Amino acid sequence: MTYVEKITKKNLLINGEWTEAKAYKPLYSPYSGEVLAEIPDATEQETALAIEAADRAKRVMAKLPAYKRAEILENLVQLLKERADEAAEIIALEASKPITAAKGEVARTIETYKFAAEEAKRIHGDTLPLDAASGGVNRLAYTVREPLGVIGAITPFNFPMNLVAHKVGPAIASGNTIVLKPASQTPLSAFFIAELLQQAGLPTGALNVVTGSGRVVGEKIVNDDRVSMITFTGSPAVGIAIRNKAGLKRATLELGSNAAVIIDQGVDLDKIILRCVEGAFSFQGQVCISLQRVYIHESLYEEFIEKFVPAVQKLKIGDPLDPETNVSALITPGDVERSLEWIHEAASSGATIATGGKAEGNILLPTVLVDAAADMKVSCQEVFAPIVIVDKVTSVEEAIQKVNDSRYGLQAGIYTNDIHTALNAIDALHVGGVMVNDIPTFRVDNMPYGGVKESGNGREGIKYAVEEMTELKLVVWNRN
Repeated sequence: MTYVEKITKKNLLINGEWTEAKAYKPLYSPYSGEVLAEIPDATEQETALAIEAADRAKRVMAKLPAYKRAEILENLVQLLKERADEAAEIIALEASKPITAAKGEVARTIETYKFAAEEAKRIHGDTLPLDAASGGVNRLAYTVREPLGVIGAITPFNFPMNLVAHKVGPAIASGNTIVLKPASQTPLSAFFIAELLQQAGLPTGALNVVTGSGRVVGEKIVNDDRVSMITFTGSPAVGIAIRNKAGLKRATLELGSNAAVIIDQGVDLDKIILRCVEGAFSFQGQVCISLQRVYIHESLYEEFIEKFVPAVQKLKIGDPLDPETNVSALITPGDVERSLEWIHEAASSGATIATGGKAEGNILLPTVLVDAAADMKVSCQEVFAPIVIVDKVTSVEEAIQKVNDSRYGLQAGIYTNDIHTALNAIDALHVGGVMVNDIPTFRVDNMPYGGVKESGNGREGIKYAVEEMTELKLVVWNRN
């Protein structure tokens, strides 16, 4: 019997106890529509109990030595390695992520917690030469980093295990406690990790998992004065609302994107076609840095379409548990309807559907659009679906202008054989990360990750998240 088959009902994790909730909701599979489990629908009062538990535990975590924090995370790494297949099955079932991609997410999650274990032992400050100032002679100064306290973590459905790791891992590494609200569609991944962390030796109350409505659970986490920081991944509208309500709380916001790649003249398309297909259609395009816009030099445009579209048409759609599946169901039927509306809007305004543009049940067929105007939703908003537009440009400069003509600025990619072109693009692109000779969808878990404009603020990537989750304290000794 698998982990998921053993689940009938999950409870809230509050102060180390799996606590019965006042109300529950069914969790449905996006692919089959079957009920996977009954999930707590927490109240404001239940959320407050979780925050209270985290607040009490913060003193214990703050005093926990670095080697112990690292040891707990290393224990988690080992437990997750042993149960990696179960973890991947959970992701595939609750998110309809194709099992091969789900296994890749689990492998990344293991690496992420490993990075967190290593960073737990590298948190330090600096010594300062105060005698560089005339008034600082005979004084010794140094800085230390201290945990903030309670971290409120609100995570999305698209990487339900690894994006939890990007919040929980650095929080534990830096000696904080956590109140975690996972996405309503993907709570099983969070509960699974919480169970493993209990086995790994995490102190009671250091991690609390509360599921339910964002309007109830999320609001309470954001507004409660005992929470020192909010780390959120999700939509710009919600992120902006959190920023407006958070007051003096620290906030890291990883929000929307409509990532683009530029393909310069002279690029060998045979080397990049499959990479572009992967970037556009991995996990049904439900990735913050999914390749949504391709700007290609006019000299290569026809050849690109001739090679790209047949490669897209070879993708296999179907059951996420089938190892051969490339594309499965979108997270909700509503997302299928919205995506089809956006495609039809573009087509009625002059865009051409080169392939796709239809749905089979909750699966939207991988879709390629050409000649889509810049003001169409498929061009200027975040589609979060297996849709990509391809647009010809006369120069890299024109492409950069189109990339920057966006509310978002998370990551962008450029393929070019000219180093000067690449360096100029690096300077000119207004994004959080530039991938040279790669798609914007590239991410490994120790790199700084975050954006500009409506893509958010702050940075993830374990070392950088630890900096966000700690406070710098200055110490000055007077030797006179």
